[in-house]
Amino acid sequence: MFWKKKKDSTLGYKCTICGLVHSDWPALAYNSPSNYHYLSEQEKTELGKLDSDFCEIHYEEQIDRFIRVTLTQKIIDSCETLEYGLWVSLSEQSYSDYKINFNNENHVTGYFGWLCNAIPQYKNTMSIPCDVMTKKGNERPEIFPHQDFDHPFVKDYYEGITKLEADKRVSEMMKNNP
Repeated sequence: MFWKKKKDSTLGYKCTICGLVHSDWPALAYNSPSNYHYLSEQEKTELGKLDSDFCEIHYEEQIDRFIRVTLTQKIIDSCETLEYGLWVSLSEQSYSDYKINFNNENHVTGYFGWLCNAIPQYKNTMSIPCDVMTKKGNERPEIFPHQDFDHPFVKDYYEGITKLEADKRVSEMMKNNP
């Protein structure tokens, strides 16, 4: 999480990276996939590789591969949206293709991925199937949960959440990430 609530106002957020105060909602960003987050410090050092866009966990029998993505949550009673910075796992082939084309501003394609963050407002969001769509201009890929997957997170993605619920999520994230 990269934002802190302004002390003197509930309408703004001070970015811990740029130091500026922003009036819009901060993105609810996760620094790593949960698979990496839950490793011990020793396991992170021995098995993991993490940067701002890629994560690998090298187990004895397999390598798990993750990329950072975005998800835009519709707010039903507002013209605003709530942005998430999440991680998905990709197959070796998809991960390699994405990594090779990472700096190609014209590379637009889709991959299949599994959501790999535990989102506090929902139970068991790990392994929700998603379409991962890259964008021109080297923006982070956006994910779209599979609509036929029966889960409250998927239902909320397609039907939207209220502004009150979005405010609550931002407040909870900031409270838990001072």
